[in-house]
Amino acid sequence: MQEPHAAFLDLFEAYTGQPDAIGPHLNAHMGRLSAGAPLLVATGTDLVLFPGSGAKPRILNFRLGTRGFKELTAISHLGVAVPYLRRMYELDCAQWRDDAIRLKAAVEAAQRVNSPAFWRDDVAAVAFRGREEAIAGMTAYACAATLRVLDNLLRDPTRIDFEYLRTEWLDVREGGDFPIAMNDVMAATFALVFLDAAYRTITWLGEHDIAWDRAMVLISGKAGRPTAGVTWQTNSMCHLLWQASGQQLSPDRLYIAPHGPDLDLTQLEDEAAASRIEARFREIWFSTNATVKMGRLMFDGYPAFHRPVEAAPVVDAGTREAAELPRVRSVDDRRAIITRLRFVMEDPAQQLANAGAQFIVDQLCGNGNVPEAVVVPGLDNIDYRAG
Repeated sequence: MQEPHAAFLDLFEAYTGQPDAIGPHLNAHMGRLSAGAPLLVATGTDLVLFPGSGAKPRILNFRLGTRGFKELTAISHLGVAVPYLRRMYELDCAQWRDDAIRLKAAVEAAQRVNSPAFWRDDVAAVAFRGREEAIAGMTAYACAATLRVLDNLLRDPTRIDFEYLRTEWLDVREGGDFPIAMNDVMAATFALVFLDAAYRTITWLGEHDIAWDRAMVLISGKAGRPTAGVTWQTNSMCHLLWQASGQQLSPDRLYIAPHGPDLDLTQLEDEAAASRIEARFREIWFSTNATVKMGRLMFDGYPAFHRPVEAAPVVDAGTREAAELPRVRSVDDRRAIITRLRFVMEDPAQQLANAGAQFIVDQLCGNGNVPEAVVVPGLDNIDYRAG
């Protein structure tokens, strides 16, 4: 590969390409001017607040600290696992029957453990208080219904085709094989998982009295699937932080860096290492911010970039496709709730958590972050005991 001419290389590096250049100098100076401003860094599992002026960072593990995450996700997976098994059968995948038998045994084991006491004493999520009986009832129904459809699948896989799954299992009809749709179970589990994570995140953010008008927010690294969460509308953290800030956080102050560095929380325990990590994240934020502001200064008078906070469309019975996740208007807006389940699976850019995120966050922030005031779709409006 031919090397660039030395004269042009020097010209290139006068602006960028090395630490001692125009761009890095401006970024570093902007950093010094805002050294006291709070910096909030979010990864796929953690939130780290660097308060500024050398103060010690504060940490919240919002993902792995979620109580009942795997338990609820396991129940949510039942609605997907059966269609996967049917697809394996269609494609002559030899493992489908063994996998179905293994799934059946796992469902039976979970069925034996499930009870209101389990959700109250073992899972013990603050956000679930008062709902333990309802969650246990939903779990009991989901397990019993899954065992029934698995028995039918193992007995006669030709009967359990996708038309059957769509009309009798994922959705239901009057007088059909199942009284409650697994789509509703999946909607409830997604919502419950996010209820706990959002409740704890909003509580933690409120404890630190962040100056949101000056805050610098950076979402760094992978968030969910490798293709997901790289825009405001596809990253569930954006809407959560915006609502948690009392809608004070401007989209102009939040940047998503999918290729940004991961956070090693153990290094933050060392003061010198924490200082270096903070400086690195501030550099990323300011290098992005400098380009944004320069574009406005250089091209004032031309059409400006605008990132809408709310872009969710409303879907109705006539809607056949949507370009963004639809808005859920109420707990009875079932078409939008189930459409979001489809959307997060079909759009690789979406985080799966977005299926239940927005409606839950809006309710929490509209009710003083009181979980009991939130209506959980697929749970609070369905009597699983009757099912």
